[in-house]
Amino acid sequence: MLFEKEKSAGYLVNHMARLFAHRLHERIAPLGIVPGQFPALLALWEKDGVTQKELVARLDIEQATMANTLTRMERDGLIRRTRHPADARAQQIWLTAKAKRIRDSAYEAANAVNARALADLRPEEHALFIDCMDRIIASLRD
Repeated sequence: MLFEKEKSAGYLVNHMARLFAHRLHERIAPLGIVPGQFPALLALWEKDGVTQKELVARLDIEQATMANTLTRMERDGLIRRTRHPADARAQQIWLTAKAKRIRDSAYEAANAVNARALADLRPEEHALFIDCMDRIIASLRD
């Protein structure tokens, strides 16, 4: 059986994701963050004080990967953890002042990468592209 990577949605999406991550890394490295931390930061900028379990569920990230990411974020001064008031086994994850200060710059960096990547698409193509990705993600979650 022949496999044509140039026509494989999975291969192309993976390749595109790696390019997005590379360009994002270039933009956010001066802020003291890396692309692997970006999803957790985005979630925490939306709602601070969540548990690791909640982040895992919201981001579709493996528990072990999230644990390692949060450990690095804590080491880098981006988050702090506190004991959960209602569940002694859980900890709440809070953004530090450093993480809050870089939010707008990080958003600008991500928007710049997205603008560069989608610059050759017409507005209707951009909307269709996002819609298609949303539907594909939904079908793969089922």
